[in-house]
Amino acid sequence: MTGWPAVLEANGVTPSHARRLIGQLRACEAAALAFCRLLERWGRGEAVPATPGGRQAAFRHAADRVETALAGLERPLSAYLVELGSDRAEGRSWYGGPGAAELVEWQPVLERAGVVACPNRVAAVYLELAVLVRALQGLDDASRLGVALDRSSLWAGLFDLRDTLLESTVDDLRALAA
Repeated sequence: MTGWPAVLEANGVTPSHARRLIGQLRACEAAALAFCRLLERWGRGEAVPATPGGRQAAFRHAADRVETALAGLERPLSAYLVELGSDRAEGRSWYGGPGAAELVEWQPVLERAGVVACPNRVAAVYLELAVLVRALQGLDDASRLGVALDRSSLWAGLFDLRDTLLESTVDDLRALAA
């Protein structure tokens, strides 16, 4: 195993907990990418699906898919965090916050696409999902470059992701999927 799954597997205590977390994070990553790419295509003016009703349905489906993936993340991530523990309180998250390129005004994009959704919720979800994808890419890069994260930093980053994704982001996704 390589990339971020290898980092999680190497730091996990119980292999089954690490495998469950890896599987669920893969589902979250795939769903997050699909949601973000759908919005990005509309931002470029690509009207796919071809009708506003089809775009509304695609948007709701993408939001529901991410919400479902995130809902399945709570147990394996919590179990992994308990096992991982933090050997010291000074661990820092290994990934950064949103970048300027991720700060998009979604209202005109949604209006042009004919999709009815709260642009503030869309912006918040997009940012959090972009952070998730970037965090996993950061773990991939660390693995590829042979840079070992200390356990407390891995714990801090995963804890931060859990806090953000499993609270307000899930609520926003539920509202968007409704």
